[in-house]
Amino acid sequence: MNIFIGSIIENQGELTSEESWHCAKVLRKKLGDTITMIDGKGNFYEGTISLLSEKKCLLNITKGPTEQAKRDYYLHLAIAPTKQIDRIEWMIEKAVEIGIDEISFIQCKNSERVVIKPERIQKIVESAVKQSLQAIIPKINELQSVSTFLKNSIADQKFIAHCYEAKKKFIKSLPFKNKSTLVMIGPEGDFTLEEVKLAEENKFTALSLGATRLRTETAGLYVCQAASLLD
Repeated sequence: MNIFIGSIIENQGELTSEESWHCAKVLRKKLGDTITMIDGKGNFYEGTISLLSEKKCLLNITKGPTEQAKRDYYLHLAIAPTKQIDRIEWMIEKAVEIGIDEISFIQCKNSERVVIKPERIQKIVESAVKQSLQAIIPKINELQSVSTFLKNSIADQKFIAHCYEAKKKFIKSLPFKNKSTLVMIGPEGDFTLEEVKLAEENKFTALSLGATRLRTETAGLYVCQAASLLD
């Protein structure tokens, strides 16, 4: 089933310009065809195509809104992009399929990558949403310094996963249900001690992801999987 992203405007569905082009040129849909649209906020719609061009596609809504079943937790992952960006892109795709609400990118002292392309990340996220038959598009935040991120972070419970010796919470013991949870994952060189201290000053708790040392993208995906299973 093909799913398209759009919005409801004056009781009609309107696909984004990119989705309109895909609908008209790639899938070669025709006037009167019935398609499924999501608004990115959690609602599915069905409608028949009433206007179709490479730049604009309108629908007469015939069904909906049908709300996507919501998870009983909110997960925000803050992660330092890896030098090989394809590894993080793969993680993002899988994280969206499993279930995540928000992703932030943080620049740390040991970061090997200091540039990301938000537009490309957004396309990966939207593609994963449609592929997994979801209607909620996770929020994607641009790259920012770890200090800026920490000062503006808000969640019911906040954790930082690092490799230093410390008293830590174990991820298997976390109560995700009915809470907003923020987890920070550092670069492959780990957070610095100064960054860990700054996180603690901003009410973050040290988090253990287990006995083995995980790559950055593996750690991020592990957190998503844990939240999905332990909520």
